[in-house]
Amino acid sequence: MKNTLKLLSLLFVVLFTVSACSKDDDPVDNELFTGNYTGDVGYTNLSDDSKSVEYGPGSVRVYKVGDKYAFDFKTDAGNIPSLTGIVMQKGENNTIFFNSEAIGTITISESTLEIAYTNLDTKESFRASCDR
Repeated sequence: MKNTLKLLSLLFVVLFTVSACSKDDDPVDNELFTGNYTGDVGYTNLSDDSKSVEYGPGSVRVYKVGDKYAFDFKTDAGNIPSLTGIVMQKGENNTIFFNSEAIGTITISESTLEIAYTNLDTKESFRASCDR
């Protein structure tokens, strides 16, 4: 019984991973989404320039649960912190931020990701232009 349960659990995880990572899967249409986008990424820390990462080749892994997005950046040029807690209403794939906490835009589709986002509280700026 335990082996059957383990096998079914493993099958469910594999099925979820394969279906969540489909290249023609639009994150706007799903409550759960994960996908990798490759292109150019960059990060500017206005408080400490030594933590900034020059705009260049890298990737972004996108996670979506409900209406909250998280973006994990990866580049050989340095460490870029994750951008988390981004809320986009269901059915939206383009959000413009213009409030006391942030300014910029994030656009995501099944094939492209564009980020030009500055968090005014933490004085961090994120940039990405990627394809999947």
